Amino acid sequence: MDADQIMHSIKGRTPKILGSEEYSEFAIFVPLIKVDGETHILFEVRSYNMRRQPGEICFPGGRVDRADRDAESAAIRETSEELGIDQQSISGIQPLDYLVSPFGTIIYPFAGILNADVEDLDPNKAEVEQIFTSPLSELQKKEPELYNIEFRMEPEKGFPYKSIPGGENYDFQARKMKEHFYYYEDKVIWGLTARILHHFIKLISDNK
Repeated sequence: MDADQIMHSIKGRTPKILGSEEYSEFAIFVPLIKVDGETHILFEVRSYNMRRQPGEICFPGGRVDRADRDAESAAIRETSEELGIDQQSISGIQPLDYLVSPFGTIIYPFAGILNADVEDLDPNKAEVEQIFTSPLSELQKKEPELYNIEFRMEPEKGFPYKSIPGGENYDFQARKMKEHFYYYEDKVIWGLTARILHHFIKLISDNK
């Protein structure tokens, strides 16, 4: 196969994240809701019976299933199931920046509007311990506390050091990740939820 044939064989493909087929994909929804005439953001507290991250604060969302048309439809479906509302009650959906976590997941966040009253929501108790809202204006006034988490490279036993320059003294580049913390009343919002929240707030503030 000559060079022209080789390049023709990959012509027109849509690039994706290398190795993404080995990642789990999740869709997250940042819900805006009116409370007493003011725009709030709604949060969930995960059920204490959940296997993963019980009691933590999060946005509605979950795994992108094969039956989902795309990540956006997954975010709408998960929000509908978790909050007990019709999918038609969700509108104005816009994508935020997606992120690849160090833990083998790709997160596709979206923001949009819940056209419902908080008291009309019927959270799924199997997944949601409780819901609460915070005025968006209050969150915009806050700067998150930032803390570094350091990831260290630890090659497995039998790693072929002799095959690389520097051998066992090779300078593997460890990386740091900033963990964000928001505090609202007695609630602590941190982790990926806080990172997505910070991104959303910065995005809408930059576009005023």
